[in-house]
Amino acid sequence: MTVLYVIRSKFMEVLTSVLPITVMVLLLHFTLTPMEGPMIWRFLLGAVLIMVGLTLFLIGVDIGVTPLGDYTGTALAKSNKLWIVLMAGAVLGFFISIAEPGLLVLANQVDFVTSGQISANSILIIVSIGLAVMLALGFLRIFYNIPLYKVLMVLYILIFGLAIFTSKEFLAISFDASGATTGILAVPFILSLSVGISKLKKDSKASEKDSFGLVAIASTGAIIGVMILDLVKRTSSFSAELETATGFSYSVLGAFVSLVPDMVFESVIALSPLLVILLLLQKVVFKLQKRELRKMVNGFIYAFLGLVIFLIGVNGGFMDVGTTIGTKLALMENKGYIVVIGFILGVVTILAEPAVYVLTHQIEEVTSGYVKRIAVLVPLSLGVGAAVALSVVRILVPGIQLMHYLVPGYIISLGLMFIVPKLFVGIAFDAGGVATGPMTATFILAFVQGAANAFEGADLLVDGFGMIAMVAMAPIITLQLLGLVFQSKAKKKGAVKKNEVHK
Repeated sequence: MTVLYVIRSKFMEVLTSVLPITVMVLLLHFTLTPMEGPMIWRFLLGAVLIMVGLTLFLIGVDIGVTPLGDYTGTALAKSNKLWIVLMAGAVLGFFISIAEPGLLVLANQVDFVTSGQISANSILIIVSIGLAVMLALGFLRIFYNIPLYKVLMVLYILIFGLAIFTSKEFLAISFDASGATTGILAVPFILSLSVGISKLKKDSKASEKDSFGLVAIASTGAIIGVMILDLVKRTSSFSAELETATGFSYSVLGAFVSLVPDMVFESVIALSPLLVILLLLQKVVFKLQKRELRKMVNGFIYAFLGLVIFLIGVNGGFMDVGTTIGTKLALMENKGYIVVIGFILGVVTILAEPAVYVLTHQIEEVTSGYVKRIAVLVPLSLGVGAAVALSVVRILVPGIQLMHYLVPGYIISLGLMFIVPKLFVGIAFDAGGVATGPMTATFILAFVQGAANAFEGADLLVDGFGMIAMVAMAPIITLQLLGLVFQSKAKKKGAVKKNEVHK
């Protein structure tokens, strides 16, 4: 496999993710929401930078970060000591979360909207601690063969118990952080680490379903962490504002150049700990050949350059346009436009998400072709579209709170766990992280916040967040319902015995 082939394949993945949003923006620019020339040019340049940045970042993850997880998992299995596995997994999980692009964007947006009252660093650190702790708990579940549905039931009872005491501002941010932290960096790394812990099991057989559910358990740590931060912080009032970019005092190119120092610094802080860990483990444990080590270090360089370029693209104009479109649509007399546009954005985003294609292939393979990819894609995309549309409705109807969606949604999700094939429980809860990709954490987040900022009667900090949480919940319900369909089809065809389906 040549370098050019790898670059081309990754770029095509990213292109299919960013292009639908770009086309939507251009259509809206020429129809409902015309924008100033400099703004649309900043958006287009930002889109190009995002495509280049994500391509480099994903290549870096593949040849640098994921192999670090693979080698670490193998080394931990050889140690044959569970406490070492738990400690090492937690430490690596913490630093992986810190470097997750989606979480970096969300944390910066929270900081920006609250004028620093909720700092980006506090969100990054507490979410990463939560993920690390729950990752260790997920390892314990695999090692001791504890049923996933029992662990998730306990965790979500704890979450909704804490929700009673959590302020409405932190409530939305906590559920958003859960979706944002399990993204394009964390998910492959967590899954590669899970291989090691599976080898530690007493039967020495790494079950395929062991990897399912680990991401779901880890992501609950983000929710719990932010809720605890609120209980400790106890800020009585917040001020929230969102400036919309309407004019520019410098050139289009200058807007991006001015961001370079801050984005370089942010990327160094995010990725350097992982590189230090790699070099330390190489000296103590790995003992890799120089060629392999050099390849992994090059992977970190790719990831660093990609993260810098991605963040510059996001902050240099891409999110500004999302905010502006949301603002203009919210101010229109016919509010139906913004609900419909929100639905379409949700649909095209999930259809274009590269990780969704991996997930749908995985489901088709696990079910031996009984559940076709198209049977997953259609309801999944409609579910995510509905999630974004409902987030917009929450802005337009002040009486609707996030919990009015999440409580019944998770009651359904947790109830389904008891009747759905257990393999699908893990797949469904993990899919929430898959659905909340880079475009959800950037453009659609900005779109919803623009609407919340413009609509009279909406609270930017309360209503401007929570969309990622809704998008993450939609696949949990959708894919568990598909699990019931699979179970029914399998029983009818006699292909799977009843006790096998419920393993």
